[in-house]
Amino acid sequence: MKVQLLDLKKQHMPLAAEFSAAFERVLHSGQFILGREVEEFERAAAELTGTRHAIGVSSGTDAILLALMALGIGPGDEVLCPSFTFFATAGCVARVGATPVFVDSCATSFNVDVADAARRITTRTKAVVPVHLYGQTADMGAVQELAKAHGLWVIEDAAQAIGARYEDKPAGSMGDFGTFSFFPTKNLGALGDAGLLATNDDDLAAKARLLRSHGAEEQYFHKRIGGNFRLDALHAAFLKVKLPHLAEYTARRRGNATYYGAALSKVVGVSLPRELPGHHHIWNQYTVRVSDNRRDELRRFLSERGIGSGVYYPVPLHRQECFAVDDAPSLPVAEQLARECLSLPIYPELTREQLDLVLDGVREFVATYAR
Repeated sequence: MKVQLLDLKKQHMPLAAEFSAAFERVLHSGQFILGREVEEFERAAAELTGTRHAIGVSSGTDAILLALMALGIGPGDEVLCPSFTFFATAGCVARVGATPVFVDSCATSFNVDVADAARRITTRTKAVVPVHLYGQTADMGAVQELAKAHGLWVIEDAAQAIGARYEDKPAGSMGDFGTFSFFPTKNLGALGDAGLLATNDDDLAAKARLLRSHGAEEQYFHKRIGGNFRLDALHAAFLKVKLPHLAEYTARRRGNATYYGAALSKVVGVSLPRELPGHHHIWNQYTVRVSDNRRDELRRFLSERGIGSGVYYPVPLHRQECFAVDDAPSLPVAEQLARECLSLPIYPELTREQLDLVLDGVREFVATYAR
């Protein structure tokens, strides 16, 4: 038996009839961009995220880009963001002409080190982008204190954290903007690229909606220079099919994480992720750390036994060719995480037999290495 890192067929096939009905509904409506399907999904998403406004967009990347544009961040500005994360977080900062200022991570949570962020603030710093990596929120209390003290905007990158909470506050509801991805691998995934921008600020929501459609309220009359960041009606319809199942998907992921944790708690050489006090982890990834530079060996070992795994992310952003400079900052934790992190299968449809195969593979590797 093989265990894939993710098997979307197991999630989608039971919903095939509902997807087909949604497709037929959109097809016969003749409304393929925005419209009723998107508006209904936005209302449901606003309730889920605990925000006044949820704005459907074309991807999680475009959600970040749109947030930056709505806040007027551009050339000459600096934006704090973690180096250990997906490229889009800093890539969008660079695309608006601003400078991403890379910040180290916390070894226990994988999220931004707020104390390190504070050390990197200058007179040009305009915003901070905490990423809720792998499904657990950053320390938003500390982030908000930092932002308030220095007059910074806060853009929560909640691409991997829909449904996660910090002290009972939903991810994406605590900053000026929250951004979400519905890339197929996410806990709530579309059948393609899609995303969401959330906010509790009426004025910022109005700006974002304007910029989402080329800065035009009326076709061909443009108030601002925006972009084409609209959510397709078909994606919204598919997401509405999956949304009622999200709580169950999350519960299963949490159960799988608990099972892994109990079985691997005493395995030497493998550091386990944990849910921090006051946090509600949704486990988009179950990411362990493998010491002594044996992460890649473990990955090969598992692959030879038909067990999938993933490395998120092998090169921190401050070391990427497009960002690397001679005076790159020293971010030792981010670099260590990039060497040690390995994500194991955690998706909701895993069977107990599959979970045990993953566990047996990890334990066998450790036992072999120990000899």
